Amino acid sequence: MKLTISDRKTGGDLLLLSGETNFDRFFYSRDKEKKYFTIAWNRGEHQTITIDGIKHDFSHNTIVSLMFDQTFSFERPADIVAWQFNREFYCIIDHDAEVSCVGFLFGMGDLLFIDLDDNANYKLSLLLNIFIEELNTRDNIQSEMITILLKRLIIFVTKLAKSEYVPESKLNDQKLDIFRRFNLLVEQNFRSEHSVNYYAMAMNKSPKTLSNIFALYNQKTPQQVIRERILTEAKRLLYYTSKSVKQITYELGFEDPAYFSSFFKKLTQLPPLEFRNNAELVEAGK
Repeated sequence: MKLTISDRKTGGDLLLLSGETNFDRFFYSRDKEKKYFTIAWNRGEHQTITIDGIKHDFSHNTIVSLMFDQTFSFERPADIVAWQFNREFYCIIDHDAEVSCVGFLFGMGDLLFIDLDDNANYKLSLLLNIFIEELNTRDNIQSEMITILLKRLIIFVTKLAKSEYVPESKLNDQKLDIFRRFNLLVEQNFRSEHSVNYYAMAMNKSPKTLSNIFALYNQKTPQQVIRERILTEAKRLLYYTSKSVKQITYELGFEDPAYFSSFFKKLTQLPPLEFRNNAELVEAGK
């Protein structure tokens, strides 16, 4: 089943996919017109999801949220229910005051695999059925209804993620908001700004304050988050584009290709070109 709603004027799309045996879609590349945020729900048995070339366990009755620039495929796509939407359909940044997901559910850097208990499974199943009904009802308020349902879905999944990943004793709204804002700023600026000091100044906080807050919500330091976001993008550019190391160097805000290569090798144990060649061999099944 594949249900869609599109707005030709804005380019906004929402897709609902369920039981699609060919759901093996890759949404990467800034050259592509359509870039979708994805909320994927595994209703079947344990399987593997491959994200940006790395295999992860995807358990039964688990949800994962994926950014628009991530690539992914499923071991058994027929068991997956997925909601996909682009910024033109629903901009999570513009509506963050309503859904509180930016920098947490989306744009956090780490993957969040969210387990559903029986109650959450029941509620999500009801919401899915309402989505299906509304997507099959063509009228002049369909787009408005689907937007409301999408907002409800994002709020629901964000709430589940917070309850699973943020202990109640650490659920301080002000500190969590700082944590989210940092992740969002990194997502927006990592190609040009690589220092914690830049983000601390942009948020009117000290680097030490950021480090203390990250100790509450993340085992990584702010500097590690920045470096890993740069590394992830470097891997994507090496794997999914034909851009030279020199081009990638400048695109990611480095001034010297040799320094970029040293940065990449330090974190991966491979020079950039060797990483690209190895990835091509794996893709070819050699």
